[in-house]
Amino acid sequence: MHWPDPTQRHRLVEVRDNLIARITGAEREGRLGEVEGLQASLAGANDKIDRRSSGSTTVDLGMPIKARP
Repeated sequence: MHWPDPTQRHRLVEVRDNLIARITGAEREGRLGEVEGLQASLAGANDKIDRRSSGSTTVDLGMPIKARP
């Protein structure tokens, strides 16, 4: 999965806010199929924002241990 530059987090927040506004409009106008698609996009945007906000993406695997024969 492509992850945008961390300095572009503000852009992801703008995209998320736009999706929320579009969902509200689609719900108001009764376009339920569009709402479903927009909600999937919103979930993806939120996931990217959450992962970017969590800090480091590195995982400490510990030191390898040499098995005895």
